[in-house]
Amino acid sequence: MPKLMIVVGSVREGRIGPVIAEWVRKTAEADGRFDIDVADLAEIDLPMMDEPNHPRMKQYTKPHTIAWSERVEAADAFVFAFPEYNYSYSGAFKNALDYLVSEWNRKPVALVNWGGNSGGTRAQTAIRPVLAALGLVATKGSIEINFPQQQIADGVFTPNEQQASVVQLQLDELITLDEALHPLR
Repeated sequence: MPKLMIVVGSVREGRIGPVIAEWVRKTAEADGRFDIDVADLAEIDLPMMDEPNHPRMKQYTKPHTIAWSERVEAADAFVFAFPEYNYSYSGAFKNALDYLVSEWNRKPVALVNWGGNSGGTRAQTAIRPVLAALGLVATKGSIEINFPQQQIADGVFTPNEQQASVVQLQLDELITLDEALHPLR
């Protein structure tokens, strides 16, 4: 069973990322084809890059980097759940990506974004070159949630029909891509 890591890509106080990631986790859990790991960047609390060596060398010196490397290395596929911040994605998320290089390579990723009018589209546009540089392969389908607070009640995100359908398509494609990419890793 492939290991799916759901990364919560925001760390600020009052964020809704964990609520949306929980919806993705429950959906993936109900799907039954994944071993699931939720990586909340607020809990992981990586400092700004503090390693003396380039990540491509994998000569990590800090316990937090070694733990992050092992966790990402163990994953076969990812769902990145992150908001749009000022037409892009959060600095904490970029930092978490930049800590590592080879651990991401040739692994599939699905994107779940949210924001105001754009629904996170600009954050997806900003992150796609970074995904390509790291060797991550994005699913075709992506989720963009406009004004997600309107879909949250009592701490639970309730997807609309399109979002529920697309997340299932993403899970299907993560399986297909993992099967294709796994032998290349």
